[in-house]
Amino acid sequence: MKLTFRGTNSSSGSCPSVYETDRGTLVVQGWRVTDREAIAALAARGLPAHETAVEIPLELLGYFPGSLGSFPPDP
Repeated sequence: MKLTFRGTNSSSGSCPSVYETDRGTLVVQGWRVTDREAIAALAARGLPAHETAVEIPLELLGYFPGSLGSFPPDP
């Protein structure tokens, strides 16, 4: 997988960051979610064991392609 750096809000350029792949996907570098309540909520929504969740600042959304606008309403 080839990564193309798209942006960060870190002055040192280390974390968090957004990358575009040559597979038409994004890789997000952020802080690993360790909060028990958040992990329980993710598990309840079906987070499989082979996946993980990371937290990123909202400012990084500007590095995502396309128009994100606002989040859809909660289901």
